[in-house]
Amino acid sequence: MSTSISSLTPYFIVKNAREAIDFYRSAFDAEELFRLTDPRDGRIGHAELKIGESTVMIADEYPDFGALSPDTIGGSPVTFHLATLSLDADLARAVEAGAVVLRAAADQAYGERVAMVVDPFGHRWMLSQKIEDVAAEEIQRRWNEETGA
Repeated sequence: MSTSISSLTPYFIVKNAREAIDFYRSAFDAEELFRLTDPRDGRIGHAELKIGESTVMIADEYPDFGALSPDTIGGSPVTFHLATLSLDADLARAVEAGAVVLRAAADQAYGERVAMVVDPFGHRWMLSQKIEDVAAEEIQRRWNEETGA
């Protein structure tokens, strides 16, 4: 493993970063740390948000150098995993803020309660709350049982 890598930070590209920042504040209790506004046209060229213990970066689209949102490119294959201490309450808050439920909250064999939403800017979020400790062998056994394997 490389010792030169110290962290990984998601960088969201969206249409209308101002609205996205407001959404992330409402939905995920994000705290805005920093914002640079493009003096030429008012777009947000870079902003940083704190969600829980993680930092995410966000900017408006800049097609001239390939910074395109999921809406522009027809979706994203990436899903962000958001660990929460109160899945049902956090899911309700995200939906109230404008997220759409893709997968309803349900307990999973691997010991988590999970739901999936897509935010108004095309980014998918898996909300997850740990509900029990489950050993890897037990997870496999449960999965085999569920799938009939």
